[in-house]
Amino acid sequence: MSKKIDLEIKVPTSWSAVPLRKYLTLMADMETYKDTEEAVEAAMFYHLCDVPPNYLTKLDISIYTNIRKELYNLINISDAPLQRIITINGKRYGFEPNLAEMEYGAYLDLMKYKEVNIDENWAEIMSILYRPVKNTIGKLYEIETYSGKIDKELFMDVTMDVHFGAMFFFLNTLMDLLKDIQSSMKEELQKKVPNLDTTLIKNGVGIHRFINLPKVIS
Repeated sequence: MSKKIDLEIKVPTSWSAVPLRKYLTLMADMETYKDTEEAVEAAMFYHLCDVPPNYLTKLDISIYTNIRKELYNLINISDAPLQRIITINGKRYGFEPNLAEMEYGAYLDLMKYKEVNIDENWAEIMSILYRPVKNTIGKLYEIETYSGKIDKELFMDVTMDVHFGAMFFFLNTLMDLLKDIQSSMKEELQKKVPNLDTTLIKNGVGIHRFINLPKVIS
């Protein structure tokens, strides 16, 4: 879905208009120019709207401002639904139905990746998680057995709404897991440490962040 700002420029209003290939290029440029706001915005206009940097100064200020607002709204995504069945080149692929019971080979290959981020390895991770659908019964479905074959290119042109859905599924699952672990640990510690809440606050536990996702997941 796209929104026309004028006759020449189309601005994506959802990630369903942006493939992973383009997103990775955008992120690389934004990282390169992260210290210069104008350069970051030029990268956004170029990769998301196909507007060359030398054309930006020719835009009417109101048009530039409106596009800029739309792009920042797009970039600041905070959640996306998991799409369990997707279609690629006319073929249906299903997300791993039960992560807790996935095949050991798939689990081992996933654990090879040090981080769970949408980066140059993400298409390979998606190739492990999404496999051809064999059967469906209502909302239930069965996917092909994991063969060990990873097709990175297959997912490079899949749009970012699908990729973000899978990413946020992992993040939300992780957060739920951490809450359960913290709650369980706190209950045990509460029995052993008096005034536990006060002790934790004094020691800065309230601002601790888990940043090593694979380690926590393992």
